[in-house]
Amino acid sequence: MTTPPVRRGRTRRRLLPRPRVLLGTLLISLFVGVLVVQAYINAEFTGDHLESEVGDQAGVPAAIRSGGPIINTTGGQESSNRLPARTIALTFDDGPDPEWTPKVLEVLRENDAHGTFFVVGSEVARNPELTRKITADGNELGLHTFTHPNMQRLAPWRRDLEMSQTQVAVARAANVHTNLVRFPYSSKPQAIDEVNWKIIKQAGRQGYLVVVNDRDSEDWQRPGVAQIIRNATPPGDTSAVILFHDAGGERSQTLAALKAFIPMMKERGYRFTTVTEGLNLSIAEQQDAAAAAVPMLPVNPEASSTDRLRGAGLLWTVRLADGLVWGLAGLFLVVGLLTIGRTALLLVLATRHARQRRKPGWSWGPPVTEPVSVIVPAYNEKEGIEAAVRSLAGGDYPEIEVVVVDDGSTDGTAGIVERLGLAGVRVIRVPNGGKPNALNTGVALARHDLIVTVDGDTIFEPDSIRMLVQPFADPTVGAVAGNVKVGNRQTLVAAWQHIEYVIGFNLDRRLYEVLNIMPTVPGAIGAFRRSALAEVGGVSDETLAEDTDVTMALCRAGWRVVYEEKARAWTEAPTTLEQLYRQRYRWSYGTMQAMWKHRKALTDSGASGRFGRVGLPFLTLFGVALPLLAPVVDIMLLYGLVFWELSATVVAWGLMLALQLLTAAVAFRFDHESMRPLWRLPLQQFAYRQLMYLVLIQSAVTAMTGARLRWHKLHRAGLTGARTPAAEAPMIPSTPPGPGHGVAPAVDTWPPVLGQVTDPAHPAAGRATARPPVPSQALPPDTDEDLPSAGSPPGGGSGPVFTRGV
Repeated sequence: MTTPPVRRGRTRRRLLPRPRVLLGTLLISLFVGVLVVQAYINAEFTGDHLESEVGDQAGVPAAIRSGGPIINTTGGQESSNRLPARTIALTFDDGPDPEWTPKVLEVLRENDAHGTFFVVGSEVARNPELTRKITADGNELGLHTFTHPNMQRLAPWRRDLEMSQTQVAVARAANVHTNLVRFPYSSKPQAIDEVNWKIIKQAGRQGYLVVVNDRDSEDWQRPGVAQIIRNATPPGDTSAVILFHDAGGERSQTLAALKAFIPMMKERGYRFTTVTEGLNLSIAEQQDAAAAAVPMLPVNPEASSTDRLRGAGLLWTVRLADGLVWGLAGLFLVVGLLTIGRTALLLVLATRHARQRRKPGWSWGPPVTEPVSVIVPAYNEKEGIEAAVRSLAGGDYPEIEVVVVDDGSTDGTAGIVERLGLAGVRVIRVPNGGKPNALNTGVALARHDLIVTVDGDTIFEPDSIRMLVQPFADPTVGAVAGNVKVGNRQTLVAAWQHIEYVIGFNLDRRLYEVLNIMPTVPGAIGAFRRSALAEVGGVSDETLAEDTDVTMALCRAGWRVVYEEKARAWTEAPTTLEQLYRQRYRWSYGTMQAMWKHRKALTDSGASGRFGRVGLPFLTLFGVALPLLAPVVDIMLLYGLVFWELSATVVAWGLMLALQLLTAAVAFRFDHESMRPLWRLPLQQFAYRQLMYLVLIQSAVTAMTGARLRWHKLHRAGLTGARTPAAEAPMIPSTPPGPGHGVAPAVDTWPPVLGQVTDPAHPAAGRATARPPVPSQALPPDTDEDLPSAGSPPGGGSGPVFTRGV
């Protein structure tokens, strides 16, 4: 018995295809990782930096609490040491600081004194040369942790990490090893409690001597030079380990106090040593008394090669994190300036446009009543084609011809239109050759000189065509962009697109018209002069954004492209994130293709040069660069919410949202739209916008790799119910009809090229034409339509052309 073959197919649906998820995950992981590292380096975890009160001291040996500032718990011992009489060890915490540490070193050199610098590891990583200079001047280094946390609030593993990271940073920067450590927020031996004692013993097990202090200058409070000196001065002839700071704030009082304090104490017979030198002197005195040989401790012993190697990696990590965050901060500033500048320009010029159109008596000129041909390229549009065609045929314009070009549909789209039997509507069937080919075929067979292009899922209002063609009263106008509205606003995703259409498309078109750099006449509702289309070579199949491509060509050819807000068309927006992603991916990628294709306009003269030097930079700056950089705003917002002051971050984000709401309110008012949908705008900033970021990033990556995408079909549900349900319409294959059906008049190509000389420098050079018949091409089963492919969209050219209808 033969086992029946297993049917293979897609076993599950993904919200977004895997490459997009992978790309987004990688980018998010990169930025999150960098920001977390940066926050750690900058000690932004505020919970780690709270000072603690002195706790129970019962478990701390009395000899330690009453002993000296150098505590030794190495090898299991529990002892402390003081410096010899009239000996001072100057210690400096929180450095190295590029401004104040060099000045402290200079004061020490001038007074022939040395000190011990307890350095913060993150600052060592940022200032390795300065760290090296500290030891080169004969001073000593000690550890002050990597991020200056309160060690009592850390887990044991984190304490070890704080010290080991600082140790390897010092090893790489200065090629030294140190056995000295001072914990942040520590003070004198008398203040050691049981918690601190456990931390000190843990440090001892790792071979560290813990250094506290005898005298605290309290210079960090900036109490005045005289008070700092009084705080630092030991009584009588006693020794002292004195605490100063060479970082963490303005240290001019510290410098002035040192300049007076060191000479004053030398006059009293004091000597200045490092902590280790002073400890060795104390050991030597004890050795003389006990007659026992105790080895002296080396000052700044050489670091091991392993520590230097680990330190190199650490220093590069810090530099990379610092560089990326500084870069993000710079980009944040750029984005902010671009956003404010664009908003100001948009509001000023769009308001000027709206006021001009609403002046009493304003018009384009004498009423336009010339007959119009409406071209509807359709591929598998059974859900919405009937409503679309009925809206076109039922318009109030005096003479309308509707030409539906069925681009090899397999769902009976052409049959649905044919059965309507509407006057002035005819169907042209061609093998699947892509939207540009369908448009060119429709224009070639259209009877009139004013051409309106409509998507197969779009519904016109009764006066839309009449309003759309009125700008042609101006002979300089070559194309008109209509007002596209989202018809299915019920779902959240579609509602977000409604907001975007009103703000991002329609308001922008007012600005573009004033600047005379209109980049796109939308495929959903646009009008063209046949002569203008012929001049630029028709609609191109060289990019996926054929509407943007042909509009740029018209601008370069000197035609004026305008926006007519009163010509409204209702389109069906994608209702799922996957469909939206596919649509916007094609739009973004196609726009980048068109911009690259028309890049020679940058060096042209005349109208082409003006578009190249005004339109292309404007689109590059605000259409590509600004959206690509916009994620920086969200990244910095998240960083601020977690690591910066919450109130300041919320205020900054609120100001950005207020700016967007102002722009949205103006746009909705100009379009006479209800303000109610704008309540969704804050939520849109946390979901919809991030999806658009991924779209643009993937589009940019695809463009840089030179891949091509196919024109893929979105799944439609239809805006309104058709009188004859599309689902009940019989399937009509897209094959040539038999004898008796009308056949379109023969054309060599469109636009006509016979007898014309091809100019390779023409802005439209290389455009698509309705070529002689070629076999139609079909995608193999289970092909992912969104995968990049080489060459033109499927079909590549027109096949036999057949017509039915009038």
